[in-house]
Amino acid sequence: MPRIEIALSQIEHNTRVLCQRYGSQGISLMGVSKATLGDPAIARAMVQGGVQFIADSRIENIQRMKIAGVKTQFVLLRSALGQAEQTVLNADISLNTEWETIAKLSHYGVMHNRIHQIIVMVEMGDLREGLLPRDLPNLIQSVIALPNLKLVGLGCNLACYGGVKPDALKMQEFSELTIAIETEFNLKLSIISGGNSANYEWFEAAERLGEVGRINNLRLGESILLGREAANREIIPGLYTQAFQLMAEVIESKDKPSMPYGDRCQDSFGNSPVFENRGDRQRVIVALGKQDTLVAGLGVETGFEILGSSSDHVILDHGMAGLARCAIGSAVRFDLDYGSLLAAMTSPFVQKKFVS
Repeated sequence: MPRIEIALSQIEHNTRVLCQRYGSQGISLMGVSKATLGDPAIARAMVQGGVQFIADSRIENIQRMKIAGVKTQFVLLRSALGQAEQTVLNADISLNTEWETIAKLSHYGVMHNRIHQIIVMVEMGDLREGLLPRDLPNLIQSVIALPNLKLVGLGCNLACYGGVKPDALKMQEFSELTIAIETEFNLKLSIISGGNSANYEWFEAAERLGEVGRINNLRLGESILLGREAANREIIPGLYTQAFQLMAEVIESKDKPSMPYGDRCQDSFGNSPVFENRGDRQRVIVALGKQDTLVAGLGVETGFEILGSSSDHVILDHGMAGLARCAIGSAVRFDLDYGSLLAAMTSPFVQKKFVS
């Protein structure tokens, strides 16, 4: 320990339920693997659950999955000019916004005799990546003339950087923009990727009305992995929410005052923490810290309360002083949100263990 226990059967179940639900309205899914460091077993569980694509933001993760024999279409979520050649060699599709990068993809497509597919991302207000709608026609006109490059779709991203909601109005605007582009350039785009795990609330309303517009694809990570939508972090009915469990070893268990004593200064991360005087309490320290995960995103099992953390320690309250102590060497179990999962799966100090 620390270790993450991963239930592949639950990930596959979540994927299958979501594929069936969204698929009933003609929406395919990309399983987003970036929070799991492109773990091949997890990607394979998503594929077995029914996703048509595996999407990741790192070339290295895609290479890892391909070497492990994962069979699917790979989508690169973050394109960079300096990685254009590796993008053509490793990804089937990439999301793009910049002409220089797209032109370089065409260049390497010709060099390696490959047809690379692209989805052009459109800015719909969240202010992460995307072309402003007014600039889209000029780029499309230039892109469709490039050799060894195929424009297969448009995409947008919401509820990520700016927290802008992917509601009915935004999805309608995106659908109308898609139809206008297809009409102007006599195209029929195969992938209209309308967002991510934050689109669930929009989908519920659109499903009731049978009106999803031109949206026929979503990119899902959090919903598949943690069973939640990403706009309000509500549980999606029928999904598992504990496919990932973080375990940490108890390395100290003592009765101590709840208030630090002595002259105070900043802590090791430059903060000035505030404490409540609750008298003597049983304090437990586990071998886990900010170097291992995003501690603010953890939820701890019943009977414990997270008080704080340092680089290598998480300090827990375990009730009134004088009660039976938590055994040294025992394990404390934590739930993870998307940020803490991303950090823990990336940490080389957190072991990964698959469980039934």
